[in-house]
Amino acid sequence: MADSLAREARASTADWVAVAAGSLGALMATLDISITNSALPQIQGAVGATGTEGTWISTGYLMSEIVMIPLVAWLTRVFGLRKFLLVNATLFVLFSVFCGISGSLAMLIVARVGQGFTGGAMIPTAQTIVRSRLPARQMPVGMTLFGLIVILGPLFGPVIGGWLTENVDWTWCFFINVPVCVVLLLLLILGLPSDRMNPKAFFDADWLGVIGLAVGLSTLIAVLEEGQRERWFESSMICWLSAVSAMGMLLIALSQWYSERPILRLSLLRNRNYAAVIGIVFVAGMALYGISYLIPQFLSLVAGYNAEQSGDVMLLSGIPAFMLMPILPRLITRIDTKLLVIVGLLLYATSCMLDMTLTAQSVGADFIGSQLVRGFAQILCMMPLNQASMSAVSREEAGDAAGLYNMARNLGGSVGLALIGTFIDRREAMHTSVLRQAVHANSDFAQARMSQMAQRLSSGLDPGQAQMRALAQLANQIARESMVITYNETFWLLMLAILACILPAFLLKRTVRSDGPSEMAH
Repeated sequence: MADSLAREARASTADWVAVAAGSLGALMATLDISITNSALPQIQGAVGATGTEGTWISTGYLMSEIVMIPLVAWLTRVFGLRKFLLVNATLFVLFSVFCGISGSLAMLIVARVGQGFTGGAMIPTAQTIVRSRLPARQMPVGMTLFGLIVILGPLFGPVIGGWLTENVDWTWCFFINVPVCVVLLLLLILGLPSDRMNPKAFFDADWLGVIGLAVGLSTLIAVLEEGQRERWFESSMICWLSAVSAMGMLLIALSQWYSERPILRLSLLRNRNYAAVIGIVFVAGMALYGISYLIPQFLSLVAGYNAEQSGDVMLLSGIPAFMLMPILPRLITRIDTKLLVIVGLLLYATSCMLDMTLTAQSVGADFIGSQLVRGFAQILCMMPLNQASMSAVSREEAGDAAGLYNMARNLGGSVGLALIGTFIDRREAMHTSVLRQAVHANSDFAQARMSQMAQRLSSGLDPGQAQMRALAQLANQIARESMVITYNETFWLLMLAILACILPAFLLKRTVRSDGPSEMAH
């Protein structure tokens, strides 16, 4: 019994190698979600894609990743964790190479979809490895490592992609995965034991749920991506896609009753603690992906920043992660999870409040305070949630719980981006209309403003040309002011959504420190 307790109290070297392998795989997968964002103009030019078509280079990856994540627990049972990850890492690097050598948009989107499927497999498995290979007292260290990757991956993606595009070539946004995958394969071979395949689990699977997930989630993401551009339900395509998505969701619901082991174990949500985690992480995903979209867009469209300059501002929120890294495991084990999450949510809301006073003259320096506060907020909120999601379930349920947790975060991001895009388009049009009505031709302010601008532009131009130039500048100023007002309102909405999560945060149960071999208290 003493030997057993000693083994439980401390993970072996092989266990930590397995954790490192899982974390490296998750890092690659999260980086590739956003690594193409900065390089999209160059990629679109290389493959002959329009701006609307080019968004599918990112959407195709995210869509297939969200579909894959809930399937991981089942596929791991079929193939075994080691074989499954080895095959996925190999396919991931092959699809990455196909992305880099793509000469057409169709080939690139197909390769990105393949990347998303294989990359999606590596995110929840990292969480499962931590839960299954580390004892309770060392699990906070592993969960901290996983949580940092989830937060920093989307931040580093655009920065690395922008630097590679500016200084090397856009193809290296994909080729960079090759050497990383070689290291990953070596770590997987060394850290994970060989396990048997279980073909029976493949044929006995919840095929009702598998089909429902594949059809329902993929069409839902397509609706969210194309909805605003197609004017939502004014488009017959959006109506049909929505109907297909609803049918997929119905199949998932039916699988909960008719399948012995549903592919998406929604029964886990009966656990009040775990359900609260899922609800909070869904909204946190909206905030994480939404803000990662809002700030670079503002800096590009209003402040005139390039991708590399915007990336430097975004990286500010990563500084607190490195500052808190040495003490995070102690914080998670010694301080009530509920308290940490609530403090993190309050800081997150504060960071949004600090960005609600933007002006047309705002630049990157105006985001320093909010980004640093946001960095602390993400750490104090997401890290305990990672820990709570695994502590709330048994080891046998860890794979299903990890899949549902990561799907909720990414799906929240997709829903958030769709809602933010719709809100910005509509509110910006409304504010532009209101400002144009206020600044009409008979307005004394408008006439004085036009006269001043025409005088400044009169050098080398006749009065008529100067007046036209002044009118164009006034129109641009109205558009810019409308955009700034809309972005301030968007941060206000995100602040309200985050504050709404404080109530379910009170449902979280305390995870107490365990000095023995027992699991953390549920």
